[in-house]
Amino acid sequence: MPNRSILTAAPIALLALAGCQTAYESAATQIGSAMILDRQGTQVGTARMFSLGGDVTLNVSFTGLAAGDHAVHLHTAGDCSAGDFTSAGGHLNPGSSQHGTLNPQGAHLGDLPNVAIAADGSGTMSTILRGTITAIENDVFDADGTAIVVHEGADDYLSDPAGAAGSRVACGVVARG
Repeated sequence: MPNRSILTAAPIALLALAGCQTAYESAATQIGSAMILDRQGTQVGTARMFSLGGDVTLNVSFTGLAAGDHAVHLHTAGDCSAGDFTSAGGHLNPGSSQHGTLNPQGAHLGDLPNVAIAADGSGTMSTILRGTITAIENDVFDADGTAIVVHEGADDYLSDPAGAAGSRVACGVVARG
């Protein structure tokens, strides 16, 4: 029975992120967003960044991804033009840290939680970014921008530089507002 309520809650949460504002989003200020496209140019996700009370939160909703766990990272360049999304560069790492939230040398700003994608291709992820609002805005909205990238596999939260997450399967450029 608990599994049924979890499966029912997942689509409801996805609808809340996709169409209606949550209570948090109503109180917060949206500072950035991205439309996330797969290699065929199909939209598979939407990311939105909010500031509230000194924190920056990133909310991402997905539809149309392969089922399973996928790494999600912020990358150094707001450029998704290469077919394999390598134009987005490496992970956003303004502090020159190692990769991974489990790495004693890590983590960097681009390290985000994995997203669990259900059999129907949907999933959501929400996280508070590390740093002050000013520092995050300066790093994300710098001269060459930032991309949010989805990888084919899960991040192991330890391996440097990319968490052994595999190839890049989707990408979106983060824009202000």
